[in-house]
Amino acid sequence: MSEATHAAPLRTAVIGVGYLGRFHAQKYAQIAGSTLVAVVDANADACAKVAAELGTKAVHDYRELFGAVDAVSLAVPTPMHHAIGCELLKHGIDVLIEKPIATTVEEARELVDLARTHKRILQVGHLERFNPAVLAAAERLQTPRFVESHRLAPFKQRGTDVSVVLDLMIHDIDLIQELVGTPIEHIDAVGATVFSGEIDIVNARLRFQGGCVVNTTASRISLKQERKIRIFQDDAYLSVDMQQKILTVIRKKDAAASVESPAQVSIEEQNFDQGDALLAEIEAFLKAVRERSTPVVTGEDGLRALETAMKITALVQPKVS
Repeated sequence: MSEATHAAPLRTAVIGVGYLGRFHAQKYAQIAGSTLVAVVDANADACAKVAAELGTKAVHDYRELFGAVDAVSLAVPTPMHHAIGCELLKHGIDVLIEKPIATTVEEARELVDLARTHKRILQVGHLERFNPAVLAAAERLQTPRFVESHRLAPFKQRGTDVSVVLDLMIHDIDLIQELVGTPIEHIDAVGATVFSGEIDIVNARLRFQGGCVVNTTASRISLKQERKIRIFQDDAYLSVDMQQKILTVIRKKDAAASVESPAQVSIEEQNFDQGDALLAEIEAFLKAVRERSTPVVTGEDGLRALETAMKITALVQPKVS
């Protein structure tokens, strides 16, 4: 895209307007500086319905977008990310690709390499990076020593075509690797298949260079919904409720003194508006497209999260005798 077109509205589209893609399309339609050129889906009825809702064009073959758009969200099922994503990048289109970036590390690496070769923006949809409570916690973070995360959800049929690691845990894998900031040295994991044909509950223990240990659990067979991460460092304990958007910071009032009573501990709680993380994510993507700048969640970040997720998956998959 030439410098002359930077001030003009970006021509945008969404490929895959199922449950999540429809929300993407709604955001592009409402953002100033974005013209939603089309929505794309093989399901003609679903595509026509979203197009009519947003006053845009319904397209059934994503190849019709070549030369007609600047940036797209790719919200098709994960097994289709690689093939479609590669074609979009080769045709000069910037891509926001839903998580996980791909189904294999090799596919993810090719997407990252193509984006680099063709000088395209490739952002991955790890939405928790835009959670205001997470952003506030990151500002307080120094050197994490121990991290514990829980991502629990009731059973739903949607998403069960992949294991809970790629469905849910990958959110926390990305977040934890970004917050800790050092490479992983060792992984232990255990999981179980309960309701679906894939792994439904997983616990993983990650040891990072520098000594930080992470205990992370993801379940899609729980009675309650929960998205929490707890971070312990030398001077404080930070608790982040990602669902309720609450950050709690607990620390000693006197850093040099031993704690002998609750009165010597300060508890600070911040409540954040629910906001719209998806809108913030798409706005950040379009900003990167306009400025040709590094996106908040890069293709390399998506690749890193997938590599770790695949290692955990390999540890918990039932062994075939």
